[in-house]
Amino acid sequence: MVRLNEHGTLPRHVGIIMDGNGRWAQRRGLPRLYGHRAGAERLREIVEACPRLNLEYLTVFAFSSENWKRSPDEVAGLMMLLGRYIRSETEALVRNGVKVRFIGNRSMLDEKLTRFMDSLEEETGHCTDLLLTVAINYGGRDEILRAARKIAEEAAAGRLKPEDVSECMFSKLTYTRKLPDPDLIIRTSGETRISNFLLWQSAYAEFEIIDVLWPDFSPEIFEAVLSRYAGKTRKFGAVAE
Repeated sequence: MVRLNEHGTLPRHVGIIMDGNGRWAQRRGLPRLYGHRAGAERLREIVEACPRLNLEYLTVFAFSSENWKRSPDEVAGLMMLLGRYIRSETEALVRNGVKVRFIGNRSMLDEKLTRFMDSLEEETGHCTDLLLTVAINYGGRDEILRAARKIAEEAAAGRLKPEDVSECMFSKLTYTRKLPDPDLIIRTSGETRISNFLLWQSAYAEFEIIDVLWPDFSPEIFEAVLSRYAGKTRKFGAVAE
């Protein structure tokens, strides 16, 4: 059971950088794709645990805009695995009340995969127990640039004055405009980089770096991380009384 602090604070929105699949496989003498398969199984368990942990929003980093630099075989395998996950998990996601939404630039993705993504969003659109956001071909800098470009276009057309630009307006131009900012960002594998994930949104998020590869990140470890979060007092730049 997650232990609450005196204020009963739990995160509403958790972001996870699911890192370490390839290393997990290599340490076992297996191809990297085996690690991604194990990582997909782990995601299923974490998603299923979220309602029990009273989590409303979960955002996971599935494929970054920089991951195209990996070998063509690994990229193709990842895309195939994502399509397979969508097809195999739709029924369970609906049954568990999980609404799924994808964020990122879809223009570089295979048309068949984007159809699967559209279908999953439609099939789970009525679910209300958890909003699972999957970032694929996503980059935080690209997201900020897209928002800035939109503001510049509106200003150039005379529809926007500089003084009209606010944090609220900018946030409404991001992929996550319908989400609250993340309260907690978790990165597995012990790496300390944010890797271009939710740069705008995570300004005041708490961070947990876990020295465990993603396929080994169990629901029990997840619960322990949430318990640590629940013991903190978040000040958002103020001074605690």
